[in-house]
Amino acid sequence: MPAVSARSSGRSFARTKAVVHANSMLNHCLRGLALILLALAVLVGVGAWAQVPAEAPAADEPAEPELPPDPLNRRTPQGLVVGLLEALADEDYQRAAQYLDLSVLPASRREARGPLLARQLQGILDRGGVVASHRQLSDAPEGRLDDELPPNRDRIATVRTVEDTVELLAERVEREQTGPIWLISAETVGMIPELAVEVQIGLIDRLLPAELSGGPRIGGVPLGHWLVLLVLAALAYVTAWVVIGVLAFLILRLKGLDRHPHARELIRRGKLPLQFMLAVWIFSTVGLALGVSIVARQYFAVLTEVVIWVALAWLIWRILDTAGAVSMDRMSRRGQLTAFSAVRFFRRSAKIGLSIVAGIAVLDTLGFDVTAGLAALGIGGLALALGAQRTVENFVGSLTLIADRPVRVGDYCRIGDVSGTVEDIGMRSTRIRTLDRTLITVPNGELMSLQIENFAHRDQFWFHPQLPLRFGTTPDQIRYLLVEIRSMLYGHPRIDPDVARVRFLGLGKDALLIDIFSYINAEGYDDFLEIQEDLMLRIMDIVAKSGTAFALPSQTLYMARDPGTSSERAEAAEAQVRDWVAQEDLQLPRFRPERIEALRNTVVYPPKGSASRAKKQSPHSK
Repeated sequence: MPAVSARSSGRSFARTKAVVHANSMLNHCLRGLALILLALAVLVGVGAWAQVPAEAPAADEPAEPELPPDPLNRRTPQGLVVGLLEALADEDYQRAAQYLDLSVLPASRREARGPLLARQLQGILDRGGVVASHRQLSDAPEGRLDDELPPNRDRIATVRTVEDTVELLAERVEREQTGPIWLISAETVGMIPELAVEVQIGLIDRLLPAELSGGPRIGGVPLGHWLVLLVLAALAYVTAWVVIGVLAFLILRLKGLDRHPHARELIRRGKLPLQFMLAVWIFSTVGLALGVSIVARQYFAVLTEVVIWVALAWLIWRILDTAGAVSMDRMSRRGQLTAFSAVRFFRRSAKIGLSIVAGIAVLDTLGFDVTAGLAALGIGGLALALGAQRTVENFVGSLTLIADRPVRVGDYCRIGDVSGTVEDIGMRSTRIRTLDRTLITVPNGELMSLQIENFAHRDQFWFHPQLPLRFGTTPDQIRYLLVEIRSMLYGHPRIDPDVARVRFLGLGKDALLIDIFSYINAEGYDDFLEIQEDLMLRIMDIVAKSGTAFALPSQTLYMARDPGTSSERAEAAEAQVRDWVAQEDLQLPRFRPERIEALRNTVVYPPKGSASRAKKQSPHSK
């Protein structure tokens, strides 16, 4: 059997700390796993919900009339904003006016005033307006119902004036030709002339020459605005590069950071995504302050949001790499090598989840409908869970191995009916090298259901032989053996004297039995065999000195005359019984309590001549 190290009390304390640390790490890992499983459950629920067929209308309920198509796509607040911005980009103010509720104007003036109001609205948005993002705008016919506004109203933009911020609202109205549609509310349309005066002309229009600010347009945006945005993008990135670089330089010079190489590496590797995030923020903020055309800002809004999501995912990716490296370094120093595979698995799972979330966010930002994708992902997750039950069982078994740590790499153990040395603990199975040098692979799910006996965790080795002596051994010889063997055990430096004992068990089938019970303090199994060898040789010497010998399985035939029984002793015993009966003092079937009390401490123990006999004797023992 291979060598197995014994553990001292100090090592036992370190081992306990390591287990506590492993359990703490497992708790964090299990919390991350619970979040992943919760997200999977949500996805499965979404997929199942998506598959539920819509209830057919009852036979006695009239079907809802189909609405005529709206060529301007004004059925939802999102369609309203997209269509309005497209009309403004095309400078088709006649079409843009159809997105305004002109009911505040007399019917005779609506055709003439509508395009003018649309042009003024564009100017307001250019100079200080912020349109709600694609995610904030509802794509449902009923609009948003959680924005603390009336059910038929939605917030679509905000405009900064000199004194305050004004909200621009959309309202759902009924039209005979098109049915319910969303339009810029009549209240907001009524404020357009006033806002056109209060909102100052943008800085970009004041600084650029007329040839650039009011000259040729590309995509509905003046050429000068495009040039300013390109220059602004370059300046924003340079500014972010300088700011993040200076901050990183100062942080890296902090006292004590030299002892944390992973933190320094994270700062260096996280600079680039932070630069992109800061550059996008500077670009968006300064672009609004300069009064860049709302159409151009909307073009770049999608791009900047995509960059934000990608940079954020990039930064979290770097953090996951660093966290995994820190965890594995700590485990390596503590000798917890079996947890490496778990850390790699959780890091890989977190990266996959991060990629999925970032991909969904980017697709949603670009305007794709991700509901169908989530439903498909939920169905796929359900199918994967049903088809990978054994894999999940083995994974849970791996977590249990990491948490409880019943075995570690290099331990010699017996698992079920298999004995050998553990060579590897993976996320699916554990490999064991047997004494025949064969390699056995046990799935972790099955392994945790088996009884595991780990020989490497022994702090002492059990020494428990039974000495069979010949029946011819006299009581005094047995007393000699008991004293000498105990003396040898108590005096041996590698025997624990607190639990060592040697006792005469009694008569066996073919021998007198002496039982030896003790624990050996050994550094390993080879060391234990050496000490056991020394003890057995010493015991053999003691038995030889006693004048007796070990018994062999045998039968002895004695040829002697039968001495018969002693008639005198039998008569004396019978007379004693008759006397007890006559005096009504026969203590059968049980002794009287007073008789038991009278007999207490009348037997001399330890026997006379014993070194451990008490100095003070009971009065009844005299």
